[in-house]
Amino acid sequence: MTDTAIRTATSTIAQGFVAAVGSRGDQTAVRWRDQDGAWRSWTTAELAHQVARAAAGLRALGVQPGQRVLMMMRNVAEFHVADLAVMFCGATPVSIYNSSPPEQIAYLAGHAEAAAAIVEDAEFLGRFDAVRDQLPAGMRIVLVRGSADGVTPWASLLESVPRDLADAAAAISPDTAATVIYTSGTTGPPKGVVLTHTNVCAQVAALRQVFSGEVSGKRVVSYLPMAHIAERAVSHYGMILNGYEISCCPDLNQLAEYLVQVRPQILFGVPRVWEKIRAKVMAAVSADPERAAKLNAAIEAAKPIAMARNWGSATDEQNAMWDRLQQAGLRAVRELVGLDQVEFAITGAAPIPVHVIEWYNALGVPLSEVYGMSENAGAMTWTPYKIKPGTVGPPVPGAEVRIAEDGEVLCRGPIVFPGYLKDPEQTAVAIDRGWLHTGDIGQLDEDGYLKIVDRKKELIITAGGKNISPANLEAALKTIPLVSQAFVVGDGQPYTAALLLLDPEVAPGWAQARGIPFGSLPELAEHPEIIAEIQGGVDAAMAPFNHAERVKKVRIMGVEWLPDSDELTPTAKLKRRVIKTKYATEIQSLYA
Repeated sequence: MTDTAIRTATSTIAQGFVAAVGSRGDQTAVRWRDQDGAWRSWTTAELAHQVARAAAGLRALGVQPGQRVLMMMRNVAEFHVADLAVMFCGATPVSIYNSSPPEQIAYLAGHAEAAAAIVEDAEFLGRFDAVRDQLPAGMRIVLVRGSADGVTPWASLLESVPRDLADAAAAISPDTAATVIYTSGTTGPPKGVVLTHTNVCAQVAALRQVFSGEVSGKRVVSYLPMAHIAERAVSHYGMILNGYEISCCPDLNQLAEYLVQVRPQILFGVPRVWEKIRAKVMAAVSADPERAAKLNAAIEAAKPIAMARNWGSATDEQNAMWDRLQQAGLRAVRELVGLDQVEFAITGAAPIPVHVIEWYNALGVPLSEVYGMSENAGAMTWTPYKIKPGTVGPPVPGAEVRIAEDGEVLCRGPIVFPGYLKDPEQTAVAIDRGWLHTGDIGQLDEDGYLKIVDRKKELIITAGGKNISPANLEAALKTIPLVSQAFVVGDGQPYTAALLLLDPEVAPGWAQARGIPFGSLPELAEHPEIIAEIQGGVDAAMAPFNHAERVKKVRIMGVEWLPDSDELTPTAKLKRRVIKTKYATEIQSLYA
């Protein structure tokens, strides 16, 4: 598909949705579990009926074209109605993270000049109420579940006379803002990434071409924050424009249960999601050393075959061995965790250790790594075929990627955003002559596959003047089975060091199998056998690096860093400045 073809495949999301109602109106679009645990669903036509009424209700509430509406909702069915309803008003839906505290809500509402907000329940409403006097004057609030004084109940919107969606879609242009994605704000105040209908339609069309087959009807579990472009692109926009069947999982802690019930065919997850699923499998078999040894042996035997099959070069003997290994237990593991029907397994938003990708592919789950950012509407580079673990694939159709003289990854094409909301200075920094500056250092190999080396602003410069990539060292340290997270330091210091977090899924099972008594994870982190085992892993992980780069000292910690916390962004990126401050004492001890 050419650049022009991608731009014109679907002009706007609204037109795409109207077309979907006509072509697949009776196809299931959205599924969710009721309070009694029973599954409910809407077809595309039923979803459209809800959207038409909600859009009319929002217009009656005073929402006008060009305005912005905040949305604070979990992964629930009503999100898809609300987002589309705002769009069919000619307004722009702006999802914010559900963890946002009141003061951040006030900032985002003010910066977006929100005309209204749609909030899911009383818990979220309480945070808006705490800063009512700081919200934009006249901002209306719609409450999806429950009732409260001074807010509009969601049910009342659905009592409106349906809006004509085709007429509403005709008034929306490709350059209209489809959404605003606010950055996590780890390097300053959150910036509002404006994405147009052209950006989103080009992104979804590019992904459809990468899949290179029929994707309509594919099952997807929606569980990551809707404030993040990856979830929006994979589930919400994928449902509208590619016809995915979305199953809403409102709580990340329930993901394992949903995977088994839904058996998704497309699954996106940040690295920590994939690492935790793998850790649970390994923890489950660790109690039986013989069983664990058999699984590890099967995985190791399957690794080279998986790569050969991926590249279409597997021999008949390899394919026969593959079938035997799958039948001998690997298929059963996939079925156990609900990944037996996954056709496209995707990881992104943060670096993932190579061995994790290799492990899943050997298991029979075709995991591949995607690279992109909010500013390019999701995926910039990716391929689910002929993958090279350690790279993030070639550019997606319609995207141009090159490496600047200083090593920075640059991108241009219809997926690149027009700029930040009300911030021309930062826009000028991000986009130069049409090229998006990613802030990442990368390399392109002979096949055009991109490898991300590090963040441009996160390189460590030691006291000896050595420039070191913390991400490369952290990825290596996370290959140690007992380690769940690594944070490398050393800026201005004589050597690099690291904080290492015990894996709460693996470490207890490892200790129990060896008869090591412990009462808590912090206690286990100080046990001599744990320390010795991890130190041995550090030595092995650092062997490929030169002497100046190698981590010389580590501090093992029995804590867990969760996504959307002090230490990690909602997409599990390290908040380096926060971690350095919060764990200053522990870091200082590494240089005592």
